[in-house]
Amino acid sequence: MKIEHGTWVIVADGAKYLAMRNIGDDVFLQLEVVAQETSDQPAARDLASDRPGRRNDASRATPDGVVPWGRSAMEQTDWHARAEMDFAVRLAQQLGAWAAAKRFQKLVVIAAPHVLGLLRAAWDQSVAAMIIAEIDKDLTGLPVPRIETVLTGIDA
Repeated sequence: MKIEHGTWVIVADGAKYLAMRNIGDDVFLQLEVVAQETSDQPAARDLASDRPGRRNDASRATPDGVVPWGRSAMEQTDWHARAEMDFAVRLAQQLGAWAAAKRFQKLVVIAAPHVLGLLRAAWDQSVAAMIIAEIDKDLTGLPVPRIETVLTGIDA
């Protein structure tokens, strides 16, 4: 993959992102960090209540005319999935603001597959028009030099 001078590279997962700009050329990639954000996500036990809520519901009458009542459990909210969705929306909005300010002309987005899907649903057309590549990998745990090595080895 050839990433030209000035192209931005976003590496993201559901809780953090790293925005970088190529200050090298399309042969010798050199990424410079321009922005980053990490969202603190507490443990699931700290996010959820004691147990899922319950609701009373009436069933059909039995043949002898008795209407039995029951209780049904409500599905518990997945707070980590919700936090990832909110983070992806914030990142998409930030990309839109940077695109409107003309901070980049070309963009490469690298994200875990499910986060990439959330981002696609959230970014606007101005950002989508600037994307030259989407890579469905989670590289957020790698240092910048290793990300450069991975990118130079990808054929797109």
